[in-house]
Amino acid sequence: MNYNKRRNIILIAIILAIIAVLLVVILTVKKLTSKEYKLGKLGYTFDEINIILNNDKITFDEVMNMEYDKNLPKIIEEKYFIKDNLKDYLEFMKTDVKVDELDEVTSKDIVAMVNVGSNKNFYTDTIKTDTSKGVLMLVNKFNYLDKEYKPEDLVTMALEFAYQDKQVSNEAYLSFKSLVRDAKEENLTIIANSSYRSYEDQEYVYNQKKGSLGTEKADLIAIHPGYSEHQTGLAIDVSTPGANTTTFDTTDEFKWLENNAHKYGFILRYPKGKQYLTGIAYESWHYRYVGIEAATKIHDEGITFDEYYEFYLR
Repeated sequence: MNYNKRRNIILIAIILAIIAVLLVVILTVKKLTSKEYKLGKLGYTFDEINIILNNDKITFDEVMNMEYDKNLPKIIEEKYFIKDNLKDYLEFMKTDVKVDELDEVTSKDIVAMVNVGSNKNFYTDTIKTDTSKGVLMLVNKFNYLDKEYKPEDLVTMALEFAYQDKQVSNEAYLSFKSLVRDAKEENLTIIANSSYRSYEDQEYVYNQKKGSLGTEKADLIAIHPGYSEHQTGLAIDVSTPGANTTTFDTTDEFKWLENNAHKYGFILRYPKGKQYLTGIAYESWHYRYVGIEAATKIHDEGITFDEYYEFYLR
């Protein structure tokens, strides 16, 4: 092999070696600057990194500005995740959360509780209800109505639909009349036995309970004045002959309402097993008018109005 040929081979080898080193350097730099590597350095596993990077609810930079938290990937996967609540979700998950209605508290439950505020004590951090939302206004143990609030469109319900002297918002009444008449077509009798109650009415009810049971027990079964949905004129307690509050959910009328109330804009406001979210024990007879669109979404997604309001409206 002559000198020139040997020199060319050596030169090619050197060039290839340089290229190889450059490739190694480039790949190393690419790895060290990749999102995957940086998240891994924080402590996240391969599966957790995939969840974070394939989720548009939180940015990479936001995650990098936080310490590693094993609960983060689970939380951001939840449907009703609200980014502004992230810190509260993660802090709440670190506590020993126990809920009487639940065998196990999941990340889904944590998200729901923080969204509606039930990770705090009821009647704390309360705010005035946004009545501009109309039929979608939220009244619960965190959102109150002024003492002076009274619906402008109250109407007295006819005896065909309610017991004597019951009033309700006109829009809710029109839908309720259709509901009652359609149920009647199937030989079912639904009648309103309670509807609009003023602040003073609710104050009387609450004080009666508090006087006989004490504040702690009264708070379990009666709502503070200003925090009752009945003051909105959009809530109706229903019944049927031969049934009472403890037996209404065994009736055909209740079963019909389960499948049809949302078609008329009504929801079962305080479902079974949801007291940890609503602050109110199961009431099979208490229906709230929210309009057909919202009622259908709440029914189809199996959520409470509190959850719907915080995720879709707040």
